[in-house]
Amino acid sequence: MAVASYGAWKSPISSDLIVAGAIGLGQIKLDGKTIYWSESRPTEGGRNVIIRRSENGQTVEVTPTAFNARTRVHEYGGGAFTIIDETVYFSNFADQRLYQHRVGEEPIALTPEAAIRYADVILDKKRDRLICIREDHQNADREAENTIASISLKDHSQTTLVAGSDFYMFPRLSPDGSRLSWICWHHPDMPWDGTELWTAKIQEDGTLATPEKIAGGREEAIFQPEWSPDGNLIFVSDRTGWWNFYRWNPTTQTVEALCEKAAEFGLPLWVFGMSTYGFAGNNIICAYTENGMSRLASLDLNTLELKNLESPYTSIAGVQVCPDHAVFVGGSSTEPSAIVKYDFNTQQFETLRRASELRIDPGYLSIPEAIEFPTENNLTAHALYYAPKNKDFQAPEGELPPMLVKSHGGPTAATSASFNLGIQYWTSRGFAVLDVNYGGSTGYGRAYRERLKGTWGIVDVADCANGAKYLAEQGKVDGDRLVIAGGSAGGYTTLCALTFRNTFKAGASYYGVSDLKALAEDTHKFESRYLDGLIGAYPERADLYHDRSPISAVDRLSCPVIFFQGDEDRIVPPNQAEMMVDALKAKGLPVAYVLFEGEQHGFRKAENIKRALDGEFYFYSRVFGYTPADTIEPVAIHNL
Repeated sequence: MAVASYGAWKSPISSDLIVAGAIGLGQIKLDGKTIYWSESRPTEGGRNVIIRRSENGQTVEVTPTAFNARTRVHEYGGGAFTIIDETVYFSNFADQRLYQHRVGEEPIALTPEAAIRYADVILDKKRDRLICIREDHQNADREAENTIASISLKDHSQTTLVAGSDFYMFPRLSPDGSRLSWICWHHPDMPWDGTELWTAKIQEDGTLATPEKIAGGREEAIFQPEWSPDGNLIFVSDRTGWWNFYRWNPTTQTVEALCEKAAEFGLPLWVFGMSTYGFAGNNIICAYTENGMSRLASLDLNTLELKNLESPYTSIAGVQVCPDHAVFVGGSSTEPSAIVKYDFNTQQFETLRRASELRIDPGYLSIPEAIEFPTENNLTAHALYYAPKNKDFQAPEGELPPMLVKSHGGPTAATSASFNLGIQYWTSRGFAVLDVNYGGSTGYGRAYRERLKGTWGIVDVADCANGAKYLAEQGKVDGDRLVIAGGSAGGYTTLCALTFRNTFKAGASYYGVSDLKALAEDTHKFESRYLDGLIGAYPERADLYHDRSPISAVDRLSCPVIFFQGDEDRIVPPNQAEMMVDALKAKGLPVAYVLFEGEQHGFRKAENIKRALDGEFYFYSRVFGYTPADTIEPVAIHNL
């Protein structure tokens, strides 16, 4: 092994390798034994393409090249398409219209040219119509209006079925078509705080009658209601502190618990189309999270026995089920995510499509270690630790590695142990990485998630700092070369950590929040009251928004920072980064700002993903004085 300082190791995991041929795997839908999924392609500017795989294994692209199957409902989208009897219904990103598309024919627009968006579409065969979530942006003087609406497949006329709540998800028809169920919630709650589960009878004219609330409230979050084949309504609720299964019987009007377990069978509803289970006869085939890891299981609806199904996957999402198999997005710590088919009869897994066809020598791969470390208030927090790993190099004797601490977005979300080439990029060059599931993260129950209530910018920052110090005190990393990076809400945690603490020596903010007041006054409807729970009511507690905004305490910031931002970001507008950059320039601190044209909240274009990854690594090389083994396009750094 060659001897070289940490950070100067030569790695085969280049940014070009990461973006070349890499795709994002999205929503899955089953149409009989035909499997459909969407994939996002960075090399095509982030276009979302619907793929069809027939029973004989033939794979074809469904959507023509002029179309991008992506909706902007809630800005984050999801649930952009569905398939019934070989007919695809999808939202097109450019115009947000809903289209009907039969293979071999041109897509037909079902909705007019208007500032209206659609998601979570289902087919009401009995009445020859679609039912979906509709988000109306036509009146610029008020918030967008969210409703559940129907769209006639005969004359394309639209009818509002349910209105009055601020948000809706999961419109679902009972097997006989006599009932519609849905979940809804109101400001200032988010869907992981409190939602309501409703059902109503469908009348002869297609309108709804006698709506009744089945479950939920401000202290109970409902996830993925689905009608079982026998006509009962299955749903996931966190009423016990964990997202578990329940069953509502429309005949007896009763709700019963199906599986009480200290595990999460639900997820935070950031996007439409999320699914953790489906039905195979009298069984629910499901994925759940326990101690930060995903497991595949079968729940017998008669005996209520939960049986784990042996699986090589540590991350499982998007579960779809038919009588003889399940399909999901599965990932592990050593293999890229893939569309996976699980055959119930043979108990075999088949990989249908990989997010990347790269095969990396295990000698360059760092395997994550789940750690639990002490933090504030005599509590513990969770993280995944990746040690530096490169079979070709070792560091000089006595040298400790620098460490990158990653703070995930959301903040109501979680990191996972699934294979991440972006992390391996760092570890194979000699960095340690700590991927933190700070208090407020999902996957550890409602109490852990609610640690962040009223304490955003405090608990998350403390956990990131304490995780870094924990490893430094153990002698695993260099306490003088700790850096932190994050995107969106993780960018806010990053900026807070750099401003209000002195644990880290540099950092990178990806479309991160620097001014909470500006965010409260200028963001989209879905998150417009999110900060009420994380910080406090605005403007009543404007003092908290000021005190916890990094921009308000830039005089306390004394280390280099690099910012990455999309110029079309509506969730965290560019002015959030630019205010901070200007303040750092004026203070004489090293600062870099990289603005990407045509990007929104998160980067989808291959060249920008590459530029950001290399740019961050280059920035730290200038800060810490190591020489990268690769030639990297420089980033303009002010005050250095």
